[in-house]
Amino acid sequence: MRHGIAGRTFGRPSSHRKATMQSIAVALFTHELIRTTVPKAKELRKLAEPLITRAKTDTVANRRLVFARLRDRDAVQKLFNDIAPRFNGRPGGYTRILRCGFRPGDNAPMAYIELVDRKAGGPAPADAAAE
Repeated sequence: MRHGIAGRTFGRPSSHRKATMQSIAVALFTHELIRTTVPKAKELRKLAEPLITRAKTDTVANRRLVFARLRDRDAVQKLFNDIAPRFNGRPGGYTRILRCGFRPGDNAPMAYIELVDRKAGGPAPADAAAE
């Protein structure tokens, strides 16, 4: 039994899980709207929201901590300079998950995950559910 064991494994080794979540988080911060499976979106929310909270206080230490999780300079730059200032007055709840049907190949439930204060009318969502 899985008493008290939090998080989803996605049937992958821990290194693969970490790399998947890292790349999906970079895609979210880069595009601000991505399409993925519902379980991945829920796990991504648990990773992305604390990073946004940390980015609201722009210090060298916070930049290094966020970079340690994302490993992408452009995503960290955008997070600290563009995304975090938009959420200064918001105490949490920076992401929104919208279900969008099922994937044709395996009938997996799909969802859009977006930043709440995203500019409407932007480019089409990036598809981060490739695997």
